[in-house]
Amino acid sequence: MTAATRKPADDQPFDFNLDAVVAEVELTPFRVHFGGRRWEFAHMESLDIWQLTAAAGQGDNAALIGVFKTALGDEQFKEFRKIPLPQKAASDLFDAYAKFCGVDPGELPGSTD
Repeated sequence: MTAATRKPADDQPFDFNLDAVVAEVELTPFRVHFGGRRWEFAHMESLDIWQLTAAAGQGDNAALIGVFKTALGDEQFKEFRKIPLPQKAASDLFDAYAKFCGVDPGELPGSTD
């Protein structure tokens, strides 16, 4: 007979409380005027890493679009996509967004910078 393995109880000590770190950070959204309306991008540091990494694996343009989609959310992104967005404008938007958020684009998942 094999010995049963026990999982530690949830009330056991831990080394790092990520829940507390996430809860104490207040990240201001990035607001953009484009196509005659206002768009609100969630702060880059609050974006879901899993979604960003999945998009980054599909190439640079997919990574850029993945950031925008994640930051805007499904409803806003659906409307945002209806407006033609030249690649230069998308790149400038991303640079301004990263600067606002205090993030070096080279620090993003999947970045080759």
